Amino acid sequence: MRVVIDTNVFVSSFFGGKPRQVIDGWHAGRLTLCLCPSIVDEYVAVLSRLGLGRGGELEELLRWFAGGENVLFVGDPPALRVVEADPDDDKFIACAFALDASHIISGDRHLLDLAHYMHIQIVNPASFLALR
Repeated sequence: MRVVIDTNVFVSSFFGGKPRQVIDGWHAGRLTLCLCPSIVDEYVAVLSRLGLGRGGELEELLRWFAGGENVLFVGDPPALRVVEADPDDDKFIACAFALDASHIISGDRHLLDLAHYMHIQIVNPASFLALR
């Protein structure tokens, strides 16, 4: 199953709970993570700013991305204008669209309020885990 994981879910995964279960699903190979440069840049910037990579977690995450295991990458996703309330969130939809992801997993209200874009379902971690 191809998914895009919003930055807030990655950050929350460091504290456990449902977001951690989503990330564990990716690590276990049950999910294929869809990425693009702007998403990776945001992950790195936010995790660094919050100090959540000091124990080597950020380097480990980048190794997972670079290794390509359970990861798909699009270098130049289409420019889409979908999230009027927060255009910065458009990158998650564009990446999901370009890589034919089935879900965007997010805790962001602007994305969750959309519920879907074309065939892509936009759900929170708990709802996503309940689907499987």
